[in-house]
Amino acid sequence: MRAIVFFCLLLEAFCDKPSYIWPTADYAVDPHLIGTECLSASCGCCVIQKQMARMKKHFEHVAVEMNRYLTESKTALNLTRGRSAFSVSLTNNMSCSVPAGNDQLIIYGNVLLNLRGSYNVLTGIFTVPQSGVYCLTVTIHANATSGTNVASCARLQVNGTEVVALLSEKKGNDRQDSSSIVVALKLEAGNEVAVLLPNGCVVCNEGQGQHYNTFTGFLLYATS
Repeated sequence: MRAIVFFCLLLEAFCDKPSYIWPTADYAVDPHLIGTECLSASCGCCVIQKQMARMKKHFEHVAVEMNRYLTESKTALNLTRGRSAFSVSLTNNMSCSVPAGNDQLIIYGNVLLNLRGSYNVLTGIFTVPQSGVYCLTVTIHANATSGTNVASCARLQVNGTEVVALLSEKKGNDRQDSSSIVVALKLEAGNEVAVLLPNGCVVCNEGQGQHYNTFTGFLLYATS
């Protein structure tokens, strides 16, 4: 009886090979990632090595994706940090500016805001620091005290080319005029933006604490 039981145990140990079911081809593992001894044998050690190889492949994929998200996040953060804005007005001396036979740039000497220092208070030019879409606003005002009628008008220009004109009353039928404009423009880094006062137009500085003549711009979003 004991011999029969012993014989059955031998058959169980050597004749009945364990069978393992592997995942689909989508999860196949490169044979080079596991030992060559596992290619011809089915054993617990082989199962562990194959599972470790699959985990390594999965983590490598996750690492690549995380690095991609990190790069995108850094790019977005750099674009946010690069924001620029300025807001300037004429100085408070209650005088009017009239071009002496030629067009001239309006130089706004009172700086309300000048992030990144892109507006030049000496030239009246805003130099675009970063390519993107910008919001630009200009308000002009004239109030002649001498009794002479004035025409308050100006032109917003980029690199010396007119983008939009501000015309309140070109013929100057009264002593006080004003006009405003708001535009969104796609600008390139290095572009020069300024407000031109054409010949025949007038702008007047305001009194203390008043800001009737202003030039403002800020970055809406950057572009590559």
